[in-house]
Amino acid sequence: MKAFGYVAAIVGGAVAGATAALLLAPEKGEDTRAKIQDSVKDFCDKHDIQNIKETVKNFCNKYKIDLTNKQTEELAEEISEA
Repeated sequence: MKAFGYVAAIVGGAVAGATAALLLAPEKGEDTRAKIQDSVKDFCDKHDIQNIKETVKNFCNKYKIDLTNKQTEELAEEISEA
């Protein structure tokens, strides 16, 4: 459960950072959202990420983080919405 807290903290920090960037950005929201979408797409393409849920499972397995299927799904959903 402690590992889930670390992962959730990282995701929460990313969401907070993205929110701050959107609020403080000097560009129109439409332009900023387009840049964010492009950046996420480029990141996913660069790191060969097609399925967020599978990626979360692989990350947890690699670092011996014990999450239930429900926790994995919730985390993948939070990442997708961010």
